Amino acid sequence: MLAKLYPYRFKIFFFSQVSLLFSSLVVPAALHEAIVAPMLLLINLGAGILFLAQKQRMFWLLVILLIASGTMFSLSLLKGMDQKMINFIEMGSSFLFYAIVSLEIIKQVWKAVSVDENVILGLISGYLSLGLIGFFICMSVEVANPGSFRGLGGDPKLFVELIYYSYITLLTIGYGDIIPVTNLARNSSVLIGLVGQMYLVIITAVVVGKYIGQHQATEEA
Repeated sequence: MLAKLYPYRFKIFFFSQVSLLFSSLVVPAALHEAIVAPMLLLINLGAGILFLAQKQRMFWLLVILLIASGTMFSLSLLKGMDQKMINFIEMGSSFLFYAIVSLEIIKQVWKAVSVDENVILGLISGYLSLGLIGFFICMSVEVANPGSFRGLGGDPKLFVELIYYSYITLLTIGYGDIIPVTNLARNSSVLIGLVGQMYLVIITAVVVGKYIGQHQATEEA
């Protein structure tokens, strides 16, 4: 099954990411925060496993992280549980998962001999993954120290607002409607912005360079 899906890994991961990021446009905020977003997150995590389907050790590590995230999501629906600890474990598992998958995507894009549709989707997915990693960092900071970000509306909007903040910071737009007010939150914001710029300057430049070389070679043939 995984062997058959492996060639389509870039497409599956990309479309699951887009669904996760933009489902809030059509789903009510409360329903999206409580049910839809966590479910789409698990689907996207599952799609990420495909990138390491050919590396047994890393593959099983991702499976363990996926199970941990799914378990924490199930426990979060139960009343009487330590929600703060559950959130930390869920955020930590998801952060490690996306960090591993993002590195693998970047590695596969970097090593690609020619630029095709998969490489382009991988390039975009890698950048989108950085925004999700930034989200998990910001969410962990806010859960550990409530009030680290000024301008948040709180539940049920926290998920949507911190994803928004992460991508606005990654894109270096900075509207100023959400502001980091603690040192940890500020340092996290700087890290997100720096990583985003490094990705554009290095990884995107490499892919563009390969495409130009590929195009010139085609014209000369």
